Amino acid sequence: MSFTTSRALRTALIACTTLVPAPLLAANAADADPVAIVHGSPPREVATGASISGETLRREGASSSDTAQVLSALPGVSVSTGGGFSAMPMVRGLTEQRLYILVDGQSIDMACPNDMNSPLSYTNPQTLGSVSVVPGVAPVSMGGDNIGGVISVESAPPRFADNEGVLVTGSASGYYRSNGNTFGTSLALTLATRNLSATYTGSYIQSENYDAGGSRGAVRSSEYAKTDHALALALKTEAGLWELKGGYHFSPYEGFPNQWMDMVDNRSWFAQGRYRGEFDWGDVDLSAGWRDTDHEMNFLADKLPGSMPMNTEVHSFDAAAKFDFAAGEHNRLRTGIEYHHQWIDDYWPPVEGSMMMGPNAFVNVNAGHRNRLAAYGEWESHVSDTLSATLGLRFERVEMNTGEVAPYGTSMMQMADVMAASAFNAIDRARNDDNWNGSALVTWTPSDVLTLELGYAHKTRSPNIYERYSWGRGSMASRMIGWYGDGNGYVGNPDLKPEEADTVSAVVALTPVEGLHLRLSPYYTRVDDYIDALFVQNLSDMMGMDSGFVQLRFANIDAEFYGLDASAEAVLQGTRENGTTLSAALAWVHASNRTEDLPIYRQMPLNLRAGLAHRAGALELGANLEWVDAKTRVDPRRNEQRTAAYALVGLSAAYTLAGWRLAIEAENLFDKAYDLPLGGMSLGDYGVTGELAPVSGRGRSVNLSLSTKF
Repeated sequence: MSFTTSRALRTALIACTTLVPAPLLAANAADADPVAIVHGSPPREVATGASISGETLRREGASSSDTAQVLSALPGVSVSTGGGFSAMPMVRGLTEQRLYILVDGQSIDMACPNDMNSPLSYTNPQTLGSVSVVPGVAPVSMGGDNIGGVISVESAPPRFADNEGVLVTGSASGYYRSNGNTFGTSLALTLATRNLSATYTGSYIQSENYDAGGSRGAVRSSEYAKTDHALALALKTEAGLWELKGGYHFSPYEGFPNQWMDMVDNRSWFAQGRYRGEFDWGDVDLSAGWRDTDHEMNFLADKLPGSMPMNTEVHSFDAAAKFDFAAGEHNRLRTGIEYHHQWIDDYWPPVEGSMMMGPNAFVNVNAGHRNRLAAYGEWESHVSDTLSATLGLRFERVEMNTGEVAPYGTSMMQMADVMAASAFNAIDRARNDDNWNGSALVTWTPSDVLTLELGYAHKTRSPNIYERYSWGRGSMASRMIGWYGDGNGYVGNPDLKPEEADTVSAVVALTPVEGLHLRLSPYYTRVDDYIDALFVQNLSDMMGMDSGFVQLRFANIDAEFYGLDASAEAVLQGTRENGTTLSAALAWVHASNRTEDLPIYRQMPLNLRAGLAHRAGALELGANLEWVDAKTRVDPRRNEQRTAAYALVGLSAAYTLAGWRLAIEAENLFDKAYDLPLGGMSLGDYGVTGELAPVSGRGRSVNLSLSTKF
């Protein structure tokens, strides 16, 4: 008996290969990792979604420590700048907070008022098995509590020996990047018999501040370091596959160039178990997971002198039971229940000798919790050899509450927070949401040349704890809230409604001749009660002068997003595996605040990626171009700044000999100086220069990597 991941996941996430630029295509084509456990009927190939393999992630990981940055190579996926390994992904204009992100089937909760430890920050591209992205029409069986789509990260499946001996296998890598003096290592090691498998994965990465292009110099508060360790056990029996995994994540520091604070300690422990079995009546998938996170913020050397500790503790628990039934020869019925519990304490210890930050602790969130119970049903039908459909419905109950809060003290300079705490404590803070979700996906493949797909989804997301329960009204307290990288202050709103989004998308995939693939995917999303923010007041500095920053309060508005993802690939000579391939990918999104007739904040302008990849046996050569248009549609309420258009060129080469792969890459070959469209405000530099400017992009870097598999 053999087992695999959920058939629903595979069905939704099979990528049209033209989604991926040429360097990623070349790496995918060369993947040779054996699949340890595969079974079940062949999945219905649909055009929605994209997937990047573990081999590609390992190769791309030499140039980025951030899984989200690797995903930005996919059309429609962009990243908002965070720390060096914790950028926040966006899918078709919808931010990370509106996505459902799973790591080995478990969701990871926000554990910071600035969202510094985003879910993908707990992963390392060097040690993953695959990452899949499905936009807003994702089937309901993949998850709820989102309006923007699903990102699913999976470790490599367990491997077992094919005889009575002991299998010893794994991979190792090391890399160095000249810009930032960055270095890192990773190791994966598996020991297995025919029925028992044990796999260790570990990685370490460290970097100094990176240098911007041209003569701009170092980007302050961009240094980071982290390590990850995990041990996975798997037992294969006649009853099914049993898995147990645990791990530890530690980051001693991570600078954030667009936040007032930096991360000075982040520790997270997790344990999870899973059972998968196949029976005559269908398949079963049972899982449960637990995670504890301790997070601390303060100032690193590049930020203001002094100290302002901010601590967050989070406990999370996940459980799910999923079933997949055969309903005749051509139909599948999926159903399941899920439960997620989040508990959070967020408090800021007093600073000795400070009249503003003392004499007591500032209680930002007191034993806040967010519990979500969900149930779904989904029907997949293969109507004919050319026509298939997936229909699903999901219901979720979200319950939230938090305890009483407190300011630092009761002096006159703290009066705004004193009054805000009193008002917050006086209200009933319990909030319950009943959320409905539905999705429908129809795929028609009349020939090998053409695939057409049409999807519709109604998705609902409840506010997170910080959106509902951040309460501080003082200038400093409110500026500690927010993941927007704009330096502004944010105040929560307990009366926020859940976001409800209706999305329509289509895919046209063409293969007019052998070796040529074209793909177009237009989409439209309308969001009722989109959670944005409304102006409260201008914020002043210590001298009472206008600071250039504002205070806003989370509020519901109506919004819309529409755009186009397009890609093309042409094999110019030979094959993908051994030849020359040219590819291009384009993404465009237009996002509007319909309530106030304003642009939505932090949206990626029109962008294009093109790549040329050549493989000849052990030799790999590549060239790539990234062009980003000027960002002119900005949110005036947040004082969002415009950015100019830019183009970046990169070159790469690699050679494999005796199982060892040596690679060299030049990023931003011409050391172009440019501003990141989604970088936010450069607050790390602002504290030194006094000038407000966008965060600068990375300058030229020469990257070296050495890896092997055994």
